[in-house]
Amino acid sequence: MKAVKFNYSGLMCPVFTAFANDSKRTIRYDVIDKYASWLKQRGIHGVLVNGTTGEGVCQRVEERKHNFEEWLKSCRKHNLKCMVQVGGTGVSTVHDLAEHAEEKGADAVLCLPELFFKPTCEEDLVDYLKKVAEHCPTRPLFYYHFPAFSKVNLLMPRLCDLAEKQIPTFNGIKFTSNDLNEGVACLKPGRKVFLGSNTIFLAALTQGFDSGILISLNVFPEMAQEILAAVQENRWADAQATQLKLTKRFNECGAALKDEFNRMNSDFACGPARKPLLNLNKK
Repeated sequence: MKAVKFNYSGLMCPVFTAFANDSKRTIRYDVIDKYASWLKQRGIHGVLVNGTTGEGVCQRVEERKHNFEEWLKSCRKHNLKCMVQVGGTGVSTVHDLAEHAEEKGADAVLCLPELFFKPTCEEDLVDYLKKVAEHCPTRPLFYYHFPAFSKVNLLMPRLCDLAEKQIPTFNGIKFTSNDLNEGVACLKPGRKVFLGSNTIFLAALTQGFDSGILISLNVFPEMAQEILAAVQENRWADAQATQLKLTKRFNECGAALKDEFNRMNSDFACGPARKPLLNLNKK
């Protein structure tokens, strides 16, 4: 089987999962198409489903599959790329979700590390990812580096070098860390590194990054787009001013970004968070 190419660059939105305000926090799949259309109208051309923002680890396996299927359907309709996060649970379930991503035709697969039996060296993590890749053999595979949450803080440049030698479908990483020195060291021709940190987006662009998967794209997508365009056009003062605005707005919203999204988009509001996440209502 031949691996699919993934040449996406630019901005990708890690989408919220819509939950009803009932005791079970039932997933509302009916809002997905309007949500996808809204993102496309605002210049976003790719989404990440079931990531940290999407509370993937708070969903049952069948919910994760159905949520991804509905998003993939809308992505095909609106010409969006669809990456799905399959990690964050037991290894057999991760393999099951990877097989599902392969079967349904995800544009790319993102995977957290094992969160209980954590890898203690880059070789262990490569071995884990290699097994995942065997269950989605034609899908481009990305590692999800988020040490603040996963508590797995291995050397990403070394991880990427090792993974590229052993995993034919390994395409790169989502780098959600403020250690920009490490992130820059991961950059290499043919390897995609998506930045996941909103407040250092401009700094990363000046050091060679060209893509980001940013939660702020759900609420003020125009700001990251303006920063990216200003850098490409050498309008550095504009880029700096917009990054300062983005950082200010992002810090003001804090953990209540989903609440802010709901306030802005009543037609396809995504409801509350699921436990163990807190629901923070802005006053």
